[in-house]
Amino acid sequence: MQREKFGSRLGFILISAGCAIGLGNVYRFPIITGAYGGAAFVLIYIAFLLLLGLPVMVAELAVGRASQRSIATSFDVLEKPKQKWHLMKYVGVAGNYLLMMFYCTISCWMVVYLGKYLNGSIVGIKDASALGEVFGGVVSNPSLNIFATFGVIILCFGVCALGLQKGVERITKVMMVALLALLVGLAVYSCTLSNAAEGLKFYLVPDFAKMKEAGVGTVISAAMGQAFFTLSIGIGSVAIFGSYIGKDRRLLGEATTIISLDTFVAIMSGLIVFPACFTYNGGQTADAGTVGAGFLFTTLSSIFNQMPGGRIVGILFFLFMVFAAFSTVIAVFENIVSFWLELTKLKRWTVCLINIALMMVLCLPAILSNNIWADVKVFGQVFMDLEDTIVSKWLLPLGSLVYVAFCTTRYGWGPKNFLNEVNTGKGAKFPTWVMPYMKYVLPLIIVVVFVVSVI
Repeated sequence: MQREKFGSRLGFILISAGCAIGLGNVYRFPIITGAYGGAAFVLIYIAFLLLLGLPVMVAELAVGRASQRSIATSFDVLEKPKQKWHLMKYVGVAGNYLLMMFYCTISCWMVVYLGKYLNGSIVGIKDASALGEVFGGVVSNPSLNIFATFGVIILCFGVCALGLQKGVERITKVMMVALLALLVGLAVYSCTLSNAAEGLKFYLVPDFAKMKEAGVGTVISAAMGQAFFTLSIGIGSVAIFGSYIGKDRRLLGEATTIISLDTFVAIMSGLIVFPACFTYNGGQTADAGTVGAGFLFTTLSSIFNQMPGGRIVGILFFLFMVFAAFSTVIAVFENIVSFWLELTKLKRWTVCLINIALMMVLCLPAILSNNIWADVKVFGQVFMDLEDTIVSKWLLPLGSLVYVAFCTTRYGWGPKNFLNEVNTGKGAKFPTWVMPYMKYVLPLIIVVVFVVSVI
């Protein structure tokens, strides 16, 4: 069976960026920026994006394009006889399923809150603690969460069932364009608020004294972790889209474009949050202990409900969040579909139907961990938090380490094959002088990220 391809380069860029642009990127970046000193943190974060995220993404894309396969079989195609790199498939497949097991549930909360702003039921509540009770009522309702999560699963696998070009590419392009338009519109509005200037100063003018107050080591490790985890690199989520493109353009430029778009969304999210916080929340943003999805449904919802026209702002914001969530879910679901298409002889529609049923079952622990199974803990964590920990703190860094080692050592694919693949086509050339850094320094940084995140 001939492998599907993207219909356009724009489709590849937007879908790949959509996979990277997720809820954690959109809400976690401004929150963690507020917690760790503002603009100084942003500068360090961008530096780590270039040092960490860019080379790993290039490696993933190269493996995907060279093999023309997903992570389920890409290492099988490229490894030398008797090598064991193909065992990475189990990390990748498990990582994609685990990610969706809790991510679909969080996505359903965005849908629920969009509904609350559409019907106006939440608009009159301005106190953050009262909104916290509303959020608690949402997550503790198993029927609501099961219904909404299953809806997300059916809808997003339904998009994948339509095919790569007719479904995934066509619909994701529309969502991403709408997402970017909403983002810019909300940012412009937020910058017109009365105390926007103070928020923008905190966010855009570096003050290294604030970084010192937060602790230089803490800020650096937080920026390193955020830069690493925002791109979802290491479990083949990006490599699959490399397998869907031709060889007309070099991969350094493609990876740079994807990361730039991801960073643009993160930066613009801050332009929404900080002027609003300094206008309606007394300049209080977040502390390190509040970096979680609850910030959206309590603090930010409280801010929206105090604004003139806050209902419209809330509708647009949560519509933006739904698009951000769905772009990631559809991208990862497409990766899961590709596993099955490569490993079985089943048709795309059949694969999607099987995985709808499978994902519904797999999401139940995360759904129920906030209500019926709230007292059930493994290693001190409820199921949702445990799944998040395994993916973000274990599988992403370890998977990235495998990709880097595979591309840069003679015991894997090798630097010669890697550079030939990366530099095929037009565009910016991947410099050979970077290879010693990728081979010796980058693995050490990834190990540090892994150790710090686990600790």
